[in-house]
Amino acid sequence: MGASILTDLGAEILIPVCAVVGIAFSLVQWVLVSKVKLSPGRDSGSPGNNGAGAKNGYADYLIEEEEGLNDHNVVLKCAEIQNAISEGATSFLFTEYQYVGIFMVAFAILIFLFLGSVEGFSTKSQPCMYDQSKMCKPALATAAFSTISFLLGAVTSVVSGFLGMKIATYANARTTLEARKGVGKAFITAFRSGAVMGFLLAANGLLVLYIAINLFKLYYGDDWGGLFEAITGYGLGGSSMALFGRVGGGIYTKAADVGADLVGKVERNIPEDDPRNPAVIADNVGDNVGDIAGMGSDLFGSYAESSCAALVVASISSFGINHELTPMLYPLIISSVGILVCLITTLFATDFFEIKAVKEIEPSLKRQLIISTVLMTVGIGIVSWIALPSSFTIFNFGDQKAVKNWQLFLCVSVGLWAGLIIGFVTEYYTSNAYSPVQDVADSCRTGAATNVIFGLALGYKSCIIPIFAIAVSIFVSFSFAAMYGIAVAALGMLSTIATGLAIDAYGPISDNAGGIAEMAGMSHRIRERTDALDAAGNTTAAIGKGFAIGSAALVSLALFGAFVSRAAISTVDVLTPKVFIGLLVGAMLPYWFSAMTMKSVGSAALKMVEEVRRQFNTIPGLMEGSAKPDYATCVKISTDASIKEMIPPGALVMLTPLLVGIFFGVETLSGVLAGSLVSGVQCRLLSLHRTQGVLGIMPRSILRLVLQNMQDLLGPKDQIHIRQLLLVTPLGTL
Repeated sequence: MGASILTDLGAEILIPVCAVVGIAFSLVQWVLVSKVKLSPGRDSGSPGNNGAGAKNGYADYLIEEEEGLNDHNVVLKCAEIQNAISEGATSFLFTEYQYVGIFMVAFAILIFLFLGSVEGFSTKSQPCMYDQSKMCKPALATAAFSTISFLLGAVTSVVSGFLGMKIATYANARTTLEARKGVGKAFITAFRSGAVMGFLLAANGLLVLYIAINLFKLYYGDDWGGLFEAITGYGLGGSSMALFGRVGGGIYTKAADVGADLVGKVERNIPEDDPRNPAVIADNVGDNVGDIAGMGSDLFGSYAESSCAALVVASISSFGINHELTPMLYPLIISSVGILVCLITTLFATDFFEIKAVKEIEPSLKRQLIISTVLMTVGIGIVSWIALPSSFTIFNFGDQKAVKNWQLFLCVSVGLWAGLIIGFVTEYYTSNAYSPVQDVADSCRTGAATNVIFGLALGYKSCIIPIFAIAVSIFVSFSFAAMYGIAVAALGMLSTIATGLAIDAYGPISDNAGGIAEMAGMSHRIRERTDALDAAGNTTAAIGKGFAIGSAALVSLALFGAFVSRAAISTVDVLTPKVFIGLLVGAMLPYWFSAMTMKSVGSAALKMVEEVRRQFNTIPGLMEGSAKPDYATCVKISTDASIKEMIPPGALVMLTPLLVGIFFGVETLSGVLAGSLVSGVQCRLLSLHRTQGVLGIMPRSILRLVLQNMQDLLGPKDQIHIRQLLLVTPLGTL
């Protein structure tokens, strides 16, 4: 079958070096961001102090002097607001991690007990699962190491989300201050801050996984099947923390958002992020804990699961049977090259091209996705050529399927390009530049009923192309390399995760920057620049969510394949009553989960609305601006509500497979997993395109046009009612 060109030593050097390069690059970006000082003083903003001449907006310095934007009070106010947002986000995450930590320890104990009891907690070697002629490590060892890797994945996910939140709260006010000098400098600051998160997450996830494999290998030796089965806990730990991070952060975000907007903008008719609004700090905190920390943990979970799924299948293929280390580490080598590709791609946004106008922001972000995809395709070709033998076999439900290295290249590439297609379809259905969102906006002329109908239709229709893209990816990758092909296709979709996360984190940072500009009393000119950054970030953030959905679908299928193989299920017969019942229940689970989270958001938002109303009604001089609102109480309400409400949905997802497997067996469980996979992908695409496309993506110019059309048709009282309805249904923030 031949041998790979890249030696085992070369692979063992390449992976950690690329991870360290990624970490070093993120630190360099952080240092560059930190040069923007959050302290008053003329020198901190002078062109000479930055040494860049008039590039990216420095020519605006004289204008800012004329407008008095270098006033010490403005800079101090920005620093004060940033500290409040940072403290609120840190407090929430620490509280969340305390509760989730207890749940994770309990779940880790369950993992140990279930896996250890397979052979009665025996410490004796046992016949290998896939080769009964060989002896493998005892089940108790697998239980112990799986538990350790589970906790490793959970901790890495926590650290990734927390570091992302810290850099976001560190950079938001700095982006605001840079906006004084032009939109170009503000864009670079926000994007570099997002890059810090993207590269830290990708590099840390890769490095910790690589170190864990090498440490576990000291015990397992040649038992690669047992080794990589134990490593799967790493992906489970990452996705478990991602679940609670997304649910808790999402509840916090929407509760604060609805509370701030419904009372402030709709009832009191004050601008968004007005400092008189008691929920404005909580709203900005929510952007960080939900869209930064939550999304970071979410994508890390998908990355860890796809890597672990590919490693498990490879360990029982010719790579693992023949102990070929370099081909075995092929998934990690892809991620390593992805870090280098994303590093080069980032330079196109920060160094090679200059942002001079607002209209150049969104194309620059889209260019990042295209460049990274093209370069990564070349990188995958090189890696497949040097790291894989010309032919090999892949485990395929009890058989070994012959595969060529070019076929595996196509598997990874089809996942990579499917991700780009899903991303741009998402952008088409969520950007105000295209007809779908424009049609929904136009439907507001006849009231909320037609608006809701058009919004639902948009969400349903938007699922078509992404589902076909995922289906083609699954067909091609499975045809060429069975379940291993699907796993590496998911990994290909996530191979540019550093760039995707940089773009994703850029949006909330820009959003916070606009809020800080409003609260600090900066001129309308500065707010227009931050709004332009935010509008571009919202659209491209939707692209990042499309990547996350597509990769999650592929990863889930790969893990499902690993499950049925490990459970020795040759076929899943839907005509069997047990399986069909499982399909029905599994298809229902995403709706049950969604209902629980939506009710949680409603309960938390209700408490927030009541508190904001109370402060407006009881604090003298609040509306006039002579009194300061109680921001801390609103932050506490969102924190307490989200922590309390995130446990039941999380428990539903975590405990359902255990309970179904124990009481109804593996056949019913296979039906539940298949049903939830198919139903969940549709629900997620529907909610993404409908809410992102209609819920807050449209710029204020279109929203103002909508309201003007409403004013021509409705009286003042009806307008308030419609505003309230639009806030919680399709149009969102007004």
